[in-house]
Formats: sequence, C-alpha cells, structure tokens
Amino acid sequence: MTSLKRLAVYCGAAPGGDPLFAEVARELAGIMATRGIDLVYGGGKLGLMGIMADTILAAGGRAYGVIPHALVEQEVAHHDLTELYQVTTMHERKAKFTELADGFLCLPGGIGTLDELFEAWTWNALGYHNKPFCLLNVRGFWEPFAEFMDHVRDAGFLSAARRAQLLIADTPVDAIKMLDEAAGQANQGIVW
Repeated sequence: MTSLKRLAVYCGAAPGGDPLFAEVARELAGIMATRGIDLVYGGGKLGLMGIMADTILAAGGRAYGVIPHALVEQEVAHHDLTELYQVTTMHERKAKFTELADGFLCLPGGIGTLDELFEAWTWNALGYHNKPFCLLNVRGFWEPFAEFMDHVRDAGFLSAARRAQLLIADTPVDAIKMLDEAAGQANQGIVW
C-alpha cells in the first residue's frame, strides 16, 4: 500500500530548452496516474506545468491546481482540472500545496520552483510539516544545486541531517519510490 496519495510537483511554466524535460514530465504524470497518485501543482496550462496536468488527466488521473488570482492570466490558468483553487498570495499558494500534498517533487524550473522547494524544506525544518521532498535530476539539471547545498553544509550553515533530507532521483520511478518510502516513515511518526 502506498503512503503517497497526492504529490505536489514544482516545475516551470516554460518547457525549458531540453525536450527531455517535457518527456520526463509526461512519464512522471503517466506513472502517477497509473499508481493513483493525484497531482497538486501550480494550476497553469503552459510549460511543464501544463504538460503534467494534461498528461495525468488524459490518463484518467486527478489534478489539483493552486494559482494566485494575479497569475490566472499570466500563467494561463488551466480550467479543466479536477479542481482549481484560486488564492490571493504566493504564500497562500504554497500553504495550500502543503495542505493538499503528501510530498514534494521538483522537476527542472526557475526561481518559482526554487522558491517553492525552499519554503517546503524550511517549513519542514521548522516543524510545520513532516513531508518529504525530492529533486528529479533530469539530465543532471539539479547537480550544481546539490553541490551548492553541499557547500552550504560544509560552510557550517546546514546540518548533515538536514542536507540528507534533500532526496535526489534520476528517474520518475525512483523519485516516487523514494518519496513513498519517506512519506511512509513520516506517517509512522518518524521525523523525516
């Protein structure tokens, strides 16, 4: 039995420069639909966000979008979702992601993706939630970031235990497996 029922996927409102990013987004969404894992995401229909939503819906899965009113037009809100939550601020958006999801997965993305990752990680560190997070390292996209976080740890600003929380997977299957195992531990009361 899976512990992961809903997964927040952070990713770009653009497709990125490498076609593999979109291919992996489709693969991830297909696996999620097959395993009955709902998508929680930014609510847009462009870029990797739109690819994730369209793919999971086409496969019979469910997609829950969370988008601030100010971004409905800019990110071109996806109105064909299982449910689209419109919120006032980015803070409310990230709080809703945390409320709805059992874990967080980052595909390649820009500053918005990084902002969402850091808030999920910080909230975990502060004890606001006990949910796991993982980077899907498509074609080595996250390697420079992981190296920087090692540097932050080595400089004494991040504990080894906190750094170890940042899961990194090379495939969608591995990412879901790692997140599911970590979510299961969290459900058993193990501090993740």
